[in-house]
This record gives sequence, C-alpha cells and structure tokens, in this order.
Amino acid sequence: MNIYSIVEAVVLGVVEGLTEFIPVSSTGHLVLAGHYLNFEANKSFDVLIQLGAILALLSIYAEKLWRIAVALPKDKEAQRFVTGVLIAFLPAALFGFALHGFIKSYLLGSSAVPIVCYALIAGGFVLLAVDDMPVQKKFANAYVLDWKTCLKIGLFQCLSLIPGVSRSGATIVGAMVVGVDKRAAAEFSFFLAMPTMLGAFVLDLAKSYNEISMDDAGLIAIGFVTAFISGYIVVKKLLDFVSQRGLAIFGWWRIAVGVAGLIAWYTIG
Repeated sequence: MNIYSIVEAVVLGVVEGLTEFIPVSSTGHLVLAGHYLNFEANKSFDVLIQLGAILALLSIYAEKLWRIAVALPKDKEAQRFVTGVLIAFLPAALFGFALHGFIKSYLLGSSAVPIVCYALIAGGFVLLAVDDMPVQKKFANAYVLDWKTCLKIGLFQCLSLIPGVSRSGATIVGAMVVGVDKRAAAEFSFFLAMPTMLGAFVLDLAKSYNEISMDDAGLIAIGFVTAFISGYIVVKKLLDFVSQRGLAIFGWWRIAVGVAGLIAWYTIG
C-alpha cells in the first residue's frame, strides 16, 4: 500500500461521499476521476465504498426510521409514507435489474466519459431551468405525498440509470416538477435513496462477488471511511442549503465539469 494508492482511495472515497446525495452524479464524477487521474480501483473497492455512503445516510435518519418502524403496524400515515417510498423505488428497481448488464457493458464501457459529460451538461441546464421555474407547490412535507406523486418521482428516478444524470438530481427535479417544495423534495430523495442504493449495492455484489478480492482491505477501509464521513457531512447540510440557496450552484458545477471533461476527451483522450 503506497502513498499514491492511499491518496487514490481517499480521493475516490471523498468523491463518492460528497456527490452521492447532491444532484451532480457520483457515478459521473467517479468515472471522470478514474479516467483522468488514472485511478484504477479494484471491483471490491468500487462496490464497498458505496456502503460507506449508504451507512452515513442511515445513521443520520436512524431515529426517524425507528419511529416510522414502530408506528407502522397501526399508524396510517406511516403506512402511507412507507408505501409511497416503495412505489417510488419500484420503477428504477425493475429497469435497473433488467438493464444492469447493458449499463455496465455499454454505458459504463469505453464510451463512458463522453456519455457522462453530455449527461452532466444536460442535467445542469435542467437544474438551472427548474430552479427558476414557477411551480405550484402542493406538498411542503416529504412524509405526506400520495402514491401517484411517488410513482411520478419514481419514474423520474429511472433517468438516473444513464451515467451522469444523478439519482438525487432526477428525484429532486421530478419531485419539484410534480409540486413538491425544494426542501421536501430533497428529503424524499434521501428516503428514496435508502432502498435504491441498498438494492444497487446488493445487485452489484451479487453480480460480481466472484471478482471481488480483499487483498486491498486497507485501501477499501480508507475509501469506506472517507465516503462515510463526507456523505455524513453532505446529508446533514443539504436540506438547509437547498431550501436557502436552491439548485443553481449544482447546475453550474455540472456544466463546468461536463465541459471540462469533453475538452479533455477530445484533446487528450
């Protein structure tokens, strides 16, 4: 384990944690970091650092999840909320399972860099447009969405199967388009991330467990911890940031990264 590999593990872990829950695409940033910084993490690293970000989210929402779980058998509002999250989760779960091989082989293959860059730029302009768009706000609370609204958000989440689109970006934008307040949209995106990220993690693990090696356990631990810490910070701060500052800064960031990536792709490859 040399200094370069340690720096690589830290950078990729921080990138995963910082970008997983904000609308800029963690997959897109990891693809670009891996390509242009020549970071070549092994399969076990790729899969297991995701778990760090997932656990960061679960740790912050542990108390709320416990209250929902306790209330679930008798409380109709808790039942409606859990049902809504599951309804929103199903479209991406079905399409993700069916298209997993295609996405890994083609969209994340040799052409992944330009696909990611174009998706980052397009998504950036979408964020800028939605941030200023006058939307009739029907919901200011993430816990009271009806099942039709949840299904529409889930269908928007399917767009995030394209690398560079961003799962959180697709769900936040989708929620805002169907009348959810910015803060509530971001919070519902967090809850929807729980089954979605866990499902993607389990699917990746099941599909590639034979390729996973624990030879680099130290590097995996470093990436895991840095993904957990950076993810924890983002989740703690994002709701207030989005409600006060909006989404424009993320849109401009996406555009800048996408343009820089394309310039690099068409000049140095």
